[in-house]
Amino acid sequence: MNNQRALISPPQLSNEKSLKTLVENRTVYNLNHCELNLFETYESSQLVPLKFNDFVVTSMLRGKKVMHLFDDPGFDYLPGETVVIPSNVEMKIDFPEASRENPTQCLALAIDKTKITDTLNFLNERYPKEGSNTYWQLNYQNYFFYNNVDLASTINKLIKECMSTSITKDALADLTLQELLIRIIQTQTVKSIDEGIAIHTNNPIFEVTEFIRLNLKENINMKNLSEKACMSPASFYRFFRRELGMSPIEYVLNEKIKHAKKLLRNPGIQINEVCYLSGFEDANYFIRLFKKHEGITPKQYQLLYVN
Repeated sequence: MNNQRALISPPQLSNEKSLKTLVENRTVYNLNHCELNLFETYESSQLVPLKFNDFVVTSMLRGKKVMHLFDDPGFDYLPGETVVIPSNVEMKIDFPEASRENPTQCLALAIDKTKITDTLNFLNERYPKEGSNTYWQLNYQNYFFYNNVDLASTINKLIKECMSTSITKDALADLTLQELLIRIIQTQTVKSIDEGIAIHTNNPIFEVTEFIRLNLKENINMKNLSEKACMSPASFYRFFRRELGMSPIEYVLNEKIKHAKKLLRNPGIQINEVCYLSGFEDANYFIRLFKKHEGITPKQYQLLYVN
């Protein structure tokens, strides 16, 4: 997976005098179809239980937690990451590093079941997916992922609407909830593809992304890809954006950068060679794009892996 996590702007921490507890101090904002909970923890603690009656989108804002969910091993949960949890599932949370100087802050957005059902029905009716028996749906097995820029910006928007005093906030929050559910489904699809998990084998997106991955050094263009999917270029472009939330060219560039990162873990390889093997013709363009993506140059990235 791309190690870049897009961060959400954390709301201000509570005034110390208003804290009701030092573990999971909770501030709640209620709207028609969702409830935004902001949790802050100021002391180290273990296996703190938490459960909601609704489907919940949680995102880390500050600090670090260790999450225990289902029967899976506990995992570190950091800013720039999101976890989605079905209704009535208990999570247990450790706060190994929380303190007054280094509090954790996390949001939990509980969304009404009817809102989710209505949104999925609307998407399946208006924007049906390709392939038989393929529908817009949340994937509860794929519950932990990094935020991309679009997902983080949608969550930022929702926080703003929930905390607003405007009389139109419920209407705006409803629209943003729809957008959030779309972004989550798209992010889950990208993660499934990254991990080689085909959710629907009859959906052409898996064949197309596999073709991209195996042909990074070739000249991949819209014509090749749309032919692979048996669609016109215009239909294919719309289909691809709907499935993954990005254009085919953005996806190709992401895959090339991901491949370059794997190659750079070899301390002996030359940057020009990485550029060529990742399907770039111009080393300067490759270095600029890599830095834009990862925040550091390919050489700096390679040095991270030198013992």
